[in-house]
Amino acid sequence: MRLLIYIHSLENGGAERVVANLANYWVAIGWDITVVTVASQTTDFYVLDPGVKRIALDLAGSNQNVLAGFVRTVKRVRALRRVLRQVAPEVALSAMHTANVVLALAARGMPALRTIGSEHNFPPKAPMGIIWETMRRHAYGRLAAVVALTQECASWLSVHSHARHITVIPNAVSWPLLNNEPQVSPTAWRSRERRMLLGVGRLSMEKNFSALIDIFGRLAARHPTWDLVILGDGPLREALHAQAASAGLAARIFLPGSVGNVGEWYELADLYAMTSHFEGFPNTLVEAMAYGVPAVSFDCDTGPRDIIRHEVDGILVAPGDADAMELALEKFMLDEGVRSEFAVRAMQARERFSLNKISHMWEAVFARPSRGAKAATMPVQVE
Repeated sequence: MRLLIYIHSLENGGAERVVANLANYWVAIGWDITVVTVASQTTDFYVLDPGVKRIALDLAGSNQNVLAGFVRTVKRVRALRRVLRQVAPEVALSAMHTANVVLALAARGMPALRTIGSEHNFPPKAPMGIIWETMRRHAYGRLAAVVALTQECASWLSVHSHARHITVIPNAVSWPLLNNEPQVSPTAWRSRERRMLLGVGRLSMEKNFSALIDIFGRLAARHPTWDLVILGDGPLREALHAQAASAGLAARIFLPGSVGNVGEWYELADLYAMTSHFEGFPNTLVEAMAYGVPAVSFDCDTGPRDIIRHEVDGILVAPGDADAMELALEKFMLDEGVRSEFAVRAMQARERFSLNKISHMWEAVFARPSRGAKAATMPVQVE
């Protein structure tokens, strides 16, 4: 298989991690893989196998106005079209909405090329503005297929886009995770003997880590051997530091920033919490469970309900219900036996979302004939 993957960058992010994991897996089984990014290669966070061909268009930059945005998009379409002609892939796969639109436009007049777009957010929770929304609606009809992470996303696309074939494929988990830079030792931040409640993600509004700090603040006095660690960086880092200090918990709430050895932190974690307002398909949740960390998550749109098997390997609570989140976390904090039972079942995520299993789902999409009228969505259940 000669496959080209197009994405904005390989910076630290969920879709970027998925692309790197799949590219490395596919090149390892003998595929000819080319990864193309809009951004410069100097921004890469994830490491690709040396066998993966790498092309950077170096056309990143923010759009200061509509005209500048239009010119930038045209440049990206033309540049990708040149690469498609140069590489001549059998299949071209794009990741995230703007990349999907650019691929659809760049591949016009190339009937032998099978084009696949993939959504990594739940579109109603991540509006793009009328221009990009309109472009997506029509451009998706030019793609041979569009892949959604959840059935909710697939159903939305079926109504709000002209996509002809829509398939649900969850993100794969890579276990164990490879280490990147920066590597930050967990034991340099906290004692190995203490219990760790862990959260991982961008420190921004949608991740709602302020709620997690509030909830931990309610639990802290009753559970003096527990600490809260939140890995990641973002615009709210200083505000979250201040919140922890204001609660008198600066010595028990740690924000080490982004780390490239997150697997080592999962290994030492006793419990994982997710308080997001919304998600696409949270990779960190799957990763934590693959490392045997029981999880408690708000049942937000979308993803957690497709990952956690309620009261089997974790607990789902109503979105925004801080009282229910506190009770669920305390259930695990109180009982090491319960944590151990859930941890064993959580590790089944390694197989449920294995690269081998998810790769077979992608291969089925790559091989499907591309002609035909708009089709119903194809749900995929991962057990």
